[in-house]
Amino acid sequence: MWGEHAPPTAPQERRCHRAGAPRVHQDTLPPRPPNSACATVRRIPSLTRRRPSSQPDDRERGSVTIWLLGLAVMLLFLGGLSLDLWRAFTERQALANAVDAAAIAGASGIDEPLFRSSGTLALSPPRAEQLAWGNLRAQPVGRRLTAAQVQATPAQIEVVASTTVDFTLLRVLLPGDEPFKVTAHAVSVPVEAGA
Repeated sequence: MWGEHAPPTAPQERRCHRAGAPRVHQDTLPPRPPNSACATVRRIPSLTRRRPSSQPDDRERGSVTIWLLGLAVMLLFLGGLSLDLWRAFTERQALANAVDAAAIAGASGIDEPLFRSSGTLALSPPRAEQLAWGNLRAQPVGRRLTAAQVQATPAQIEVVASTTVDFTLLRVLLPGDEPFKVTAHAVSVPVEAGA
């Protein structure tokens, strides 16, 4: 059918059917002898699948970089928020302690002539306010106060003070924002010793 020309063939392999005969794998074989016990078969090249690469492509590398950059900005924001809130909480605690101490100091400014004459325990407003102001200014937080008010009556003394806490890391992320304003309030009344 092909005439004198032989059809193109794939590389061949000789398989021997004799027991114990070794297999011979060759790409090109010499012509077989006429009375050989081995048969010649066509060898089909094996198809190998290409393994997917374990390394990420350029698009995946870019998305990981953007994700890590966003995570770093988020951590910076949360760190700044926690640091600034902690500073505001600490400043609020120090201010509350200073206001309480000033109110207690002011409550010791009783009206002595009234108490000696009638036994009535009442505050002398000018003296109570003077004692409260002196104590408030002597506190460490007194230098950082932005506003303070002391008001005394014969029955009680009221001290209100406020300060501000500036942003640190949040100033970088949220420029132009107002600082925290912290306010503390305390009221004290005169009480007899042992009452």
